[in-house]
Amino acid sequence: MAAAQGHLSDGPDDADGEGSPSVFRQAVAGLQGVRLRPEIELDATPPPQRLAPFSYALEAAVVVDDQELADGRLILLHDPAGHEAWGGTFRLVTLVHADLEPEMAADPLLPEVCWSWLTGALEARRVPYAAPSGTVTRAGSHYFGGLAEREPSTRIEIRASWSPVPPAAAKPVRAVRGGKGGGPAAEPPEEAGVPDTAAHLAAWCDLLCQIAGLPPGGAPDAGVVTLPQRRDPQSRR
Repeated sequence: MAAAQGHLSDGPDDADGEGSPSVFRQAVAGLQGVRLRPEIELDATPPPQRLAPFSYALEAAVVVDDQELADGRLILLHDPAGHEAWGGTFRLVTLVHADLEPEMAADPLLPEVCWSWLTGALEARRVPYAAPSGTVTRAGSHYFGGLAEREPSTRIEIRASWSPVPPAAAKPVRAVRGGKGGGPAAEPPEEAGVPDTAAHLAAWCDLLCQIAGLPPGGAPDAGVVTLPQRRDPQSRR
């Protein structure tokens, strides 16, 4: 099924401000021009403070027939000086969660499977990335008293981050004057290039649809197993 344009609101004003580095503005522009499956609603949201000098955030929900099946948040971080833990100047951070059917929630391999969906989505889109890290949390709820009629529920949560690798990172580093001891120095990290944020966003949306239980649509790999849709998804009405 061909991807369709989802809903994407305008981003925060400071993302396009003159005080932002050009590479950051280009990376944000990539996030604002992605064609999405119609089930995905995507909006800009205020990013968290003090994680990086420059940041931009999106929140998304997978909605079918006014029922929200999964939701998440994606944050783009940029530090022109570079960050040792990132291995570069950009980092993507995400939080994704959805409710599960009981039979899926009981699967002991569920955390490993959910993590493989994230890395598999990035690899299926053929986007280079580095230094992935994160957690998969499975939380169960049992209801008592006035809520005793509700059936037990389980919620899965994926917290992850990875470094989008700019295409220029694979090219030889250009030497500039001013290196240590008077020799050549590597070019400033900000000149290293702009990552393909559009492809990373598309991969992230593939993960959202997968955890929501939707059949593959825009993802290249149609053989990926998805979660069954929730029996009682959250109503948007």
